[in-house]
Amino acid sequence: MTYIIVWVVLLAAFLIVEGVTAQLVTIWFAAGALVSLILAVLKLPLWVQITAFVAVSAVTLAATRPLVKKMTKTKIQHTNSDRIIGDTAIVTETIDNVEATGAVKVGGIVWTARSDDGSVIEEGKRVIIVKIDGVKAIVKEV
Repeated sequence: MTYIIVWVVLLAAFLIVEGVTAQLVTIWFAAGALVSLILAVLKLPLWVQITAFVAVSAVTLAATRPLVKKMTKTKIQHTNSDRIIGDTAIVTETIDNVEATGAVKVGGIVWTARSDDGSVIEEGKRVIIVKIDGVKAIVKEV
């Protein structure tokens, strides 16, 4: 009877933690506790209950982990601005990070620009777009 109470408490605790976290943290252990609870009700020895708990928890973890990883994998959503990274642009307004000025034209679109190393880049120069920071193109001189 004591082991039944232990397995019920463990099952409830695992399910409560699972409900609070919503990240599939303890669901495998809840399955193991459920099987062990059933074995305790059938009055099987404690070592069988513990072995079943460990085995069921491990098997369910191994079986569902790849699915969980796939479901929780964060996908990077590329935007149109990512397409210009690595492209060559023409400076249409002198880039000066200190004065917060500068613009480049790439693909027919004018972008606010800043230099990646803080240097001043004169109008008419060719630059490569290194990254996008908000709405600014971060560039370096070719």
